[in-house]
Amino acid sequence: MSTEKKSIKDWAPDDRPREKMMSRGKAALTDAELIAILIGSGNSEQTAVGLAGSVLESVGNNLITLSDLTLADWTKHRGIGPAKAITVMAGLELGRRLLSSEATRPDKLTNSKEAYKRFLPYVDDFSQEHFLVMYLNTSQTILKIECVSKGGITHTVADPRIIFKNAINIGASKIIIAHNHPSGNLKPSAEDIRLTKKFTAAGTILDIIVIDHIIFSRGNYHSFYEKGELEL
Repeated sequence: MSTEKKSIKDWAPDDRPREKMMSRGKAALTDAELIAILIGSGNSEQTAVGLAGSVLESVGNNLITLSDLTLADWTKHRGIGPAKAITVMAGLELGRRLLSSEATRPDKLTNSKEAYKRFLPYVDDFSQEHFLVMYLNTSQTILKIECVSKGGITHTVADPRIIFKNAINIGASKIIIAHNHPSGNLKPSAEDIRLTKKFTAAGTILDIIVIDHIIFSRGNYHSFYEKGELEL
């Protein structure tokens, strides 16, 4: 039996990524099919879809991890040279910027999970710790989200004076603080607990409520509010 790969051109028209998008819409395509459109072609053993699937498998089918890949990481895969890699990386960066734009639109926050999702686009490198702040008004409409500091693999520095000054300037009456743990371990450290108490105490004096402290990784989060660990 022949082991030669079957070209995408030999597939049924409705199964080809480009034709499938035209006939059924972009939502009908898998992640691998979308990436296959960007890379254009495969290698001697795999179609573009097969190659895209292999790359996805190498990062556990996690699109956030995929977006962290460097040019060197992409070109380790046979059939993907610098030009193809840059095309895909540009597409993923546009997606990240779209999420960032979505995160800053004025709307009302409803829960900690939503806050966690809004923070994700502001972390450009999960191997470093980022400290982020979400500023809200009295009705919990998001006024602004920003990364106030970026540190090493174990900690970053967050200055309450700067953060509360920003809150006053923006007109925020509530804030959510957040940071990522590069290790993926979401259990609050003694320093995390101390920092939460420090922020809530400062907020009480300034009449700016710290409504949550969220510790997160690529795929999950820990909310002090949800766990009943926030002292208001």
